[in-house]
Amino acid sequence: MAKVATRFLEIDPWQIIEKGFNVERGRTAESIFSLGNEFMGARGFFEEGFSGDTLQGNYFNGIYEYEDIIPKPWPVGPIDRWHYIVNAVNWLQTRISVDGEPLDLAKSKFSDFQRRLDLRTGVLVRQFTWHTAAGGKGGGRIALRFERFTSMTDAHLAGQRISFTALDAPCVVQVEMGLDFGIIQASTNRCMWDEVRAEPQGDLLAIMGRLPVSRQRIVSTMRLTGAEGKPVRRDRYIGTLCSLQLAAGVEQTITRIVCNSTQRDKTVSDDACWQAGLRTAQERAAITFDEARDASVQYWNAAWEESGVAIEGDALSEQGVRFGIFQLHQTYHGVDPSLNVAAKGLTGEEYCGHTWWDTETYCLPFYLFNNPKAARNLLGYRYRTLPNAILRSKSDDCVGARYPMSSIDGYEACGWWAHGDLEIHVSGAVAYGVWHYVNVTNDREFLYSEGLEMLLQISRYYASRGGWNQRTGAFGFYGVMGPDEFHMMVNNNCYTNVLGKKTFEWTLAAIKDMQKHAPAKLKKLLSKVGVKPQDLKDWAKMAKKMHVPFEAKTGLYEQHDGYFNYPHTDVSKIPPEDLPLYHHWSYFRIFRTDMIKQPDVMLLHFFFSHEYSPKLKKVNYDYYEERCSHESSLSPGIHSIMAAELGYHKPAFAYWAHAARLDLDDYNRNTWKGLHTTSMAAAWLNVVYGFGGMRSDSENLSFNPSLPRQWKSFTFQITYRGTVLAVHVDGKKVNFRVVTGPSIKIEVFGKPVQATAAGRSVALPKNRRA
Repeated sequence: MAKVATRFLEIDPWQIIEKGFNVERGRTAESIFSLGNEFMGARGFFEEGFSGDTLQGNYFNGIYEYEDIIPKPWPVGPIDRWHYIVNAVNWLQTRISVDGEPLDLAKSKFSDFQRRLDLRTGVLVRQFTWHTAAGGKGGGRIALRFERFTSMTDAHLAGQRISFTALDAPCVVQVEMGLDFGIIQASTNRCMWDEVRAEPQGDLLAIMGRLPVSRQRIVSTMRLTGAEGKPVRRDRYIGTLCSLQLAAGVEQTITRIVCNSTQRDKTVSDDACWQAGLRTAQERAAITFDEARDASVQYWNAAWEESGVAIEGDALSEQGVRFGIFQLHQTYHGVDPSLNVAAKGLTGEEYCGHTWWDTETYCLPFYLFNNPKAARNLLGYRYRTLPNAILRSKSDDCVGARYPMSSIDGYEACGWWAHGDLEIHVSGAVAYGVWHYVNVTNDREFLYSEGLEMLLQISRYYASRGGWNQRTGAFGFYGVMGPDEFHMMVNNNCYTNVLGKKTFEWTLAAIKDMQKHAPAKLKKLLSKVGVKPQDLKDWAKMAKKMHVPFEAKTGLYEQHDGYFNYPHTDVSKIPPEDLPLYHHWSYFRIFRTDMIKQPDVMLLHFFFSHEYSPKLKKVNYDYYEERCSHESSLSPGIHSIMAAELGYHKPAFAYWAHAARLDLDDYNRNTWKGLHTTSMAAAWLNVVYGFGGMRSDSENLSFNPSLPRQWKSFTFQITYRGTVLAVHVDGKKVNFRVVTGPSIKIEVFGKPVQATAAGRSVALPKNRRA
């Protein structure tokens, strides 16, 4: 790959550290130092204000605005209205001055700058020494320390603490802290919010903002301790101005506890929303900064105890994968089943806060094996938005459920028809998520109550969307785009066709299972969905007759009909200055050759590993790997996993190094737009499914580990059907130990093994050591 690392952070096993402010990496650092708790997120911007390049972003999961697409698309089918996440109230708004001189690190003189994000605690600390203007009454040096967190145990709460120490002489510091709805949305270059109400409420300051079209609202409150001041009011803003009398060498501290509430139901009155927000804040009136922070730290202690990864001998990789795990917990941990994982989490406006197909394919396994409740809630989101998927199918002149390419609320928000209307594999990803979840957890209650209903509706969609080849009599999908987004309007994309085939098979198998265990409930469900006996016969025939492009002579699965006939592009010869291609090549130029954006066929060999022989995996990896541009951040992790399985140790580690530190080292030169949250899940997959060699597509978990030569050992833990299993791999053996729960039966290097609390070791074959 032509992509290279840009490293400006310190290497530490548990912290992300920046020493000295790298102004040219400012927005990149803001993304990396983002905090969130699934409900709300804040980029790592300077709360005191910064007149240089910055994105002072605060985002709330599920809070979005609508906008019409103008001019409206003339064909029937594509959407004419979309929605996007909105930069919301800045609950960290702070302004600091001494003797009329404002603190602004774009202009102020300062030294000893450092910021640290502790992955073990979720606390972000920034500190530096401010050299105020000489000669003024406040002249001298002031040491400042900023601390912030978003609570992982109470989603409404967040905290900020600012400490001041005059190092040379006494001085007076003016500090204004407030709640600001006047923030500018980067994507629209305007403020999106109307102020509804703002006023003091005892020792609280409170403000409510409302979006003009979606009518969604946020009530934000704050309580200060450590200083008294006078109220400040401006349009869309309420705050407090304090004066601190600093004695030389004596630290003074101001803390702020913030309580945010949201209302997404526009039928709720403004007054009811306001009163509910105040009650939420008043119920937490006695909570101190330290208490709220410490409770959140306890969450992180437990999370790392259950889902930690350790790598001996490679601090770069260890830091990278832990950062990814940290961000996955921050982005989603199952608090609200009406929310989902946005591709950028809550770290920026790129991708508009939308959920994509990578939730079920890349992210769900992380939650399956670390937080099964969160995994079920992610699928619960798809169930709650099933009615919207049914409407989307109708716009496609089909029946059943066609899940959107990108969305927050379940309605399609992808306005570019080549993706929004052609990538029908998204519904297959949801079906795969249902099957994978049930296969791993054996949660029949979910399957019978929600999962099968989704499978039925997706099967109805695929049956109506597909067609029969008039010459061969095979069933397939025409005019589609697969995961490889460099080929549009193709016929019989292999990945899409296989997922369609399997969706029919999973649905029929689930019906058979439910017929045996809950026949009355099944009858009611089939009636609700409108499924007739003939439908089941048709689906069985479609599955049996599904066209899967395959060349028996070579063992190659053709990505789609005619793909092998495309002109060839040598991706290794693409100049680095042409990357990313979307920014430098004509959009339609990229569709004209065999170059692919990301793995497509290869995903099938990963998802359904036991159904493909090592020989088939090898020949297909060898063919498609050299044609992949890795334009997608989802690409390197899957390539590393498959390379590790095939014993291609050198490329496996090279791809891993890219995937593990994609954002920390800004490989794609776009971390400034927000983190690649869903691709961080691929980095976790890389450890567990790649070097750990785990597969979860059969009856029991199987393992085929390997050890990179750069590592002395590595350890990870997973939760599987109530058992926490620790896996340790070193240069000689693999040890499986049950930490909590009953012993479990697994397969290791093709042989059955019983993992117990006492531990079970298996020799690591020589060919699995790099």
